[in-house]
Amino acid sequence: MCQVTQHAANNLFLHHFYDGGVHGIEYAKPIHMKIAIAQWQGRVSPVFDVSDRLCLIDIEGQREVSKESAVLKIHNPFGRAKEVAGLGTNVLLCGAISHVLENALLAAGVQVIGFLCGELDAVISAFLQGRLNDDRFFMPGFCGQRQRHRFRGVRGK
Repeated sequence: MCQVTQHAANNLFLHHFYDGGVHGIEYAKPIHMKIAIAQWQGRVSPVFDVSDRLCLIDIEGQREVSKESAVLKIHNPFGRAKEVAGLGTNVLLCGAISHVLENALLAAGVQVIGFLCGELDAVISAFLQGRLNDDRFFMPGFCGQRQRHRFRGVRGK
């Protein structure tokens, strides 16, 4: 279940995912933002550290306004984080990601929602609707462990 509220003063949509218990995951989405999804053959790439393609989506409010592809050229974690941030990315949606690369992205100002899987269009739609808590978007081994799911740079309750 996801609750979405808009905080106009902060220009944010606040999403809170409930796992059925008292724990939840909360993240804020600016009204104007850019998300990047590590992609491979029309799906979320299983491992971001070795992925070289991104799907970049500009979002206004809760709708997609443009979509383009980008090819990443840098492989070391700190250079890659700088490259992703340099594309104007606010949030990266990806599959598995190393702690080093995840922390480098956070330091570069990119929010990371990792360990996701699925078809790109379904993941984009779920993100826009605040439904990424659906078990079908978690990589195998993460279903039922939402409070332990690594949503870094995001305040957990």
